[in-house]
Amino acid sequence: MKKVVSISLGSSKRDHSAEINLMGQDFLISRIGTDGDMDKMIQFIRENDGKVDAFGLGGMDLYIQAVDRRYSLRDAEKVAAAAKITPIVDGSGLKNTLERRVVEYLLQETDILAEKKKALIVSAMDRCGLAQSLEEAGCEMVFGDVAFILNIPVRIKSLKTLAFLARLLVPIIRLLPFSMIYPTGKKQEKSKPRFPRFFQEADLIAGDFHYIRRYMPSELPGKIIITNTVTNEDLSLLREKGVKTVITTTPEIEGRSFGTNVMEALLVAYTGSKKELKDDEYLLLLKELDFKPRIVQL
Repeated sequence: MKKVVSISLGSSKRDHSAEINLMGQDFLISRIGTDGDMDKMIQFIRENDGKVDAFGLGGMDLYIQAVDRRYSLRDAEKVAAAAKITPIVDGSGLKNTLERRVVEYLLQETDILAEKKKALIVSAMDRCGLAQSLEEAGCEMVFGDVAFILNIPVRIKSLKTLAFLARLLVPIIRLLPFSMIYPTGKKQEKSKPRFPRFFQEADLIAGDFHYIRRYMPSELPGKIIITNTVTNEDLSLLREKGVKTVITTTPEIEGRSFGTNVMEALLVAYTGSKKELKDDEYLLLLKELDFKPRIVQL
C-alpha cells in the first residue's frame, strides 16, 4: 500500500485519514496538522523522509503565483528542504490544472455560471488558475489579495493590475513570516471579519477556505462558494450563514474533500515520480481518473 501524508501548518482538529483504491493501487492518505508549529513540520518530514511515497505541504504554499511570475516563499523553502528522498508538493500544480477544469465542468454540466456573476477571489495569487478561468467565463471579478493579505480595502478588478502590483509587492511579501501572510494554527478556527461589503456584493466567492472562513461576515445569504477543503463542520457553518451552494474543486473521499496538496501528492505517488509533475501530465491523469468537483446544495 502506498502512503501519502499531508503535513500541515494548520489545526490538528482537521486531521483525517482514508484508504482508497485508485486505478488498482491501494493508498493510505493521512492529514496531520501541527497547529502552526513549523519546527514540528520540519521534524516530522525529516523523520518520515523515504518512509512514505509523497508528502503534501498543507496550510502553506511553496510559491506565490503572481499571475505571470512565480515566487518562492522563504519559510516554505525551509520546510520543503527537509525532504531529501520523498517528493513534496504544495498543490500548486493542481491549482493550475484541476481548478481550471472545475470551471469548464460548471460551464458545460451545470447552469451555475449561465448568468453573469459577480465573483470575489479572496487571493488570486493563491488560486491563479481559478481566477483566470472565472474571468474568462465572463464573471465580473474582484481580486482580494491587497485587501485580505495587506488589510488595505482596495478592490482589484483585473489580473493585469494584480500582476503589476505583484511585481512590486511580492519580492517583499515572500520574505515575511508565513503567519503574517496566511492564517495558521488556531487562527484558522477564529473568525475575524474583514471588509464585509466585498463578500456581500459578490454572487460567488472563491479561493482558499481558510481565507474565506477567517474573513467572511456573519451572513452570506444565497452565495455560491468555490473552494478546496471543507469538513462537515465547515458545511454546517456555511449553511448557518445562508450559503446556497458549495463547490469543492477536489472530489469527495470518505465523506470529505481533501486539499489540493493531498490530491497532487496522491497523483505523484500514483505515478511513482520523485518530483512534481508537469501541467500536461496532471491534465492527462485528471482525464484518466475522471475527477469531478463536489457540488453540495445547502
